[in-house]
Amino acid sequence: MHSEIELTREVEAIQIPSGDMVLLPAGIKVIITQSLGGSYTVATEQGLARISAKNADALGIEKKDGPGGNTADALSGPELEAAIWEQLKGVFDPEIPVNIVDLGLVYGCEVTEEDGGKVVDIKMTLTAPGCGMGPTIAADAQGKVMQLQGIANARVELVWEPAWNQGMISEVGRMQLGMV
Repeated sequence: MHSEIELTREVEAIQIPSGDMVLLPAGIKVIITQSLGGSYTVATEQGLARISAKNADALGIEKKDGPGGNTADALSGPELEAAIWEQLKGVFDPEIPVNIVDLGLVYGCEVTEEDGGKVVDIKMTLTAPGCGMGPTIAADAQGKVMQLQGIANARVELVWEPAWNQGMISEVGRMQLGMV
């Protein structure tokens, strides 16, 4: 079903489940196991890693244009917050095919100005405190928000209160999971 792909160039990836940044060398063979939210989970001889959309060309996949050309510099207030939430909808738990926003994992985000740049603080949780994917999901969320031009930094804090439950899943998420 999945075929091996040889990376055409060295590429940064996020190690799963640790969330550590790793370099995958040119020529390494990978198998794409999942493609959601513009990122690619690949199996390598060293384990799983996630490659972002900006590096899709290393997989032989044509890059897609970003969302509407909006930048954080050009946006403010509700428009900027909407753009951030839209970016977060591109983050998926590798084990669940629903984005973290529709799963109800993101409790909030706040944009502030620090040293002349926009900083986004995100509070999110996981479906279970022992979920080993936490660092990977948090790193992916940070990376997606940092793709917006004009964002100087994004910080993701994992919180456990209130405890997540299935009632937090949006109607869209429920439909995707076959819960309605």
